[in-house]
Amino acid sequence: MAAWVNWARTQRCEPAAVVRPGRREEVAEAVARAGKVRVAGAGHSFTGAALTDGTLLSLDRMGRLLDADPASGLARVEAGISLHRLSRELHFHGLALPNLGDIDAQSLAGAISTGTHGTGARLPNVSAQVEGVELVLGDGSERTLDGGDLLRAARVGLGALGVVVAVTLRCVPSFKLRGVDRPERLEDVLASLDERARADHFEFWTFPHSPLALTRTNTRTDAERKIPGRPREWLEDVLMDNHAFALLNRIGRRWPRAIPAINRGASRAASRRERVDWSFRIFASPRLVRFTEMEYAVPRAAGPDAVRGAREILARHPVSFPVEFRLVAADDALLSPAYGRDSAYVAVHVFEGMAWEAPFREVEALMSSLGGRPHWGKWSFLDAAELAPRYPEWEAFQAARAELDPGGTFENAWVTRTLGPRRGT
Repeated sequence: MAAWVNWARTQRCEPAAVVRPGRREEVAEAVARAGKVRVAGAGHSFTGAALTDGTLLSLDRMGRLLDADPASGLARVEAGISLHRLSRELHFHGLALPNLGDIDAQSLAGAISTGTHGTGARLPNVSAQVEGVELVLGDGSERTLDGGDLLRAARVGLGALGVVVAVTLRCVPSFKLRGVDRPERLEDVLASLDERARADHFEFWTFPHSPLALTRTNTRTDAERKIPGRPREWLEDVLMDNHAFALLNRIGRRWPRAIPAINRGASRAASRRERVDWSFRIFASPRLVRFTEMEYAVPRAAGPDAVRGAREILARHPVSFPVEFRLVAADDALLSPAYGRDSAYVAVHVFEGMAWEAPFREVEALMSSLGGRPHWGKWSFLDAAELAPRYPEWEAFQAARAELDPGGTFENAWVTRTLGPRRGT
């Protein structure tokens, strides 16, 4: 059997079987036959969440928009659809997701199950838009969750409750954004963070060794679309942001002592950009450079300290990627990193082929000291004993897990380490 490898090429497994169902009946049949099951989305998780030596399901063939009602804003969608395709299908019906991250290659089920988010101080993560989840359980039966603790568990379910085959989303009317990117002094940005957070969507990146931040502010607008021509778009988004950046990282990997100068130069080279386009085109950008990532949600007030501390740590290591900062509103999903509190998300990245464990362990210790909770799709060294005290609804999730997967069909080594043993085992 061929090996499965994630996008970052840091996780791999050799499943006993890979099944690509096209209908939920085929999902049910595959699950009922299997002893252990995990589902792989687009592979954009950096963890071992999808790994299995049992049956690996791919829902790539289950990517249809089943229903969209512009009047109510509700859309029912098969779980294997990519965020990229989903946005375009919704737009055809005059609808949009209110927020998205800057990568849209993920499957819908993978994105919501790991708590994927965009940025916006008044906007929660993507899973908060979920009004209903349709699951295939370990015995092949189906169950629809449309309220209560079971739905709040399934919104960020880590693939531990069943196979998500369809989702009902609450959408908004299609809208346009004015996106403005510009470099600014980091300390000026942090000092004015509350003011900047009033924008619909605000985020920034800051390289270790540089005093600058590369800010991005996206604001709703009714203005006409204003986008670069295809040659300029390719120059900015592909050549400069990806190929040139990849070259700088390869230089840094070969000559680590050059990284401080590379980072300062990359920051100074950033220029102001402005675009007006439909929201999904502004939110997402091509990401062709591979890396390993850790991301933490800390209480919003701790965001500036988290950024400064992460920069100090990374400056002691050969790291040529920037620290990323975003704002997310509180939500009520039981295992959401933003559960019950407005949060600042701080992410650190290391270029492929470079050592990441030492800086990541230091960053995790810093984020933990600030009350941080890890993004479920990004790297973490924590186990269930360390994670449980950080989530007020941990036991409610464990009750949902025991009810929906009493036989442990959807467990793997990552689930067992992350969530601990099921109740009753």
